[in-house]
Amino acid sequence: MHTMDAKSRVHQSPAEHYSELDPPSPAVVPPRRVLYMVSLFPSWSETFIVREISALIEDGVDVRILSLKRRTEALVHSDAAALLERVRQPQGSGAGLWKILRALLTHPVRILAAAATIVAGTWRQPGVLLKSLGALARALEHLEWLRQFDPELIHAHWANYPSTAAWALSRIIRRPFGFTSHAHDIFVNGHLLRRKLQDAALAVTISRHNVEWFDRNVSATAHEKLKVVHCGVDLQHIEWQPEGRNGQLIVAVGRLHPIKGFDTLIEALALAWRGGARFRCRIIGEGPLRAELQALVHARGLDDCIELAGAQPQEVVRAALREAAVFALPSQVAADGGRDGIPVALMEAMASGCAVVSCRTSGIPELISDGQQGLLVPERDAPVLAGALQRLLGDAILRRRLASAARQRVEQQFDARHEAGKLRRLMTNALTAEAATDAR
Repeated sequence: MHTMDAKSRVHQSPAEHYSELDPPSPAVVPPRRVLYMVSLFPSWSETFIVREISALIEDGVDVRILSLKRRTEALVHSDAAALLERVRQPQGSGAGLWKILRALLTHPVRILAAAATIVAGTWRQPGVLLKSLGALARALEHLEWLRQFDPELIHAHWANYPSTAAWALSRIIRRPFGFTSHAHDIFVNGHLLRRKLQDAALAVTISRHNVEWFDRNVSATAHEKLKVVHCGVDLQHIEWQPEGRNGQLIVAVGRLHPIKGFDTLIEALALAWRGGARFRCRIIGEGPLRAELQALVHARGLDDCIELAGAQPQEVVRAALREAAVFALPSQVAADGGRDGIPVALMEAMASGCAVVSCRTSGIPELISDGQQGLLVPERDAPVLAGALQRLLGDAILRRRLASAARQRVEQQFDARHEAGKLRRLMTNALTAEAATDAR
């Protein structure tokens, strides 16, 4: 808990407040066994979760992972593959149903009370209600194993279905829970956010932008409860290589989804081409907009210089980042309110030596100051983006200056190992506070 008085808080900057780590009490309780609750593991687009878990394991924490969905992706990054033996997935069929029934017979009051809270909080959204109860059921399949593992903390990534299941399990087995909120899980389909923020022993989010959003839309306690832990990159595996780059290669990485703004990127590239710029652009990622984006590339006559490369292993992505002169990710707010948090792909590009261009969307300005670590443009503005791309392609000295400052920013604030260490200390503080409360 914060012990700072009002007078001392006045002299504290917002950034210091959001990243503040509560000092541990003398009776420190470090985490030894932690359960991570996620929607899907492994997930090609969620490498930041893998890095966080791996860092905690290296620091001596026994982490197990409960995935609410069965593994479906054929492409598995090597670092995620190393964690597969720690993962439990839905069983389904008769065995899963029997385990759910046993859980209900063992803890009927607690389970029904948790289910009733979920119903009360989501009944206006029938689809959300059914999926939330489904997430609870899938979690209950593992209740017997969970009691044997005996986690000291149940921590969910994403503030929607995974954290709903984590919250319910914490009520059932009487263990503290925490969650990390990101982007779509709060901006688009947040569920029971006020209740989760109230009950969480540890509430984390990935940007100061999100803290302000919680404060405006969820609860005035957000400034006190929420801790900022950035998603980061593993700098030990990203070589700083500003030299020897292809001065005409632009790379973009991300899901082919409206929030990434790849349609704006293609339109900007068409304008830049007509303005005399010569380049190749490789867009790495897969998603629902593939056909639409490919049609747009063809309609603009750019088939020979824009490649939709699909999903690629991490090694291929990093090789592309080592070669590219420019990295572009024109993130935007989608029609449903969805948006990026602070894209890890941007961090990786900055760490590798690319000059980057993005938009003033969500938490991105916390990573990039315009003209210092990269260029920022208004979202959905193809002409301005085209100008920024042409400027970077034509000025190697500018690219080098921005890339050098970008690497420094990532080292200082977005190092995955440092952020995982911060999270571990926050877990320690949360468990210490819980133990002190129980002792009273």
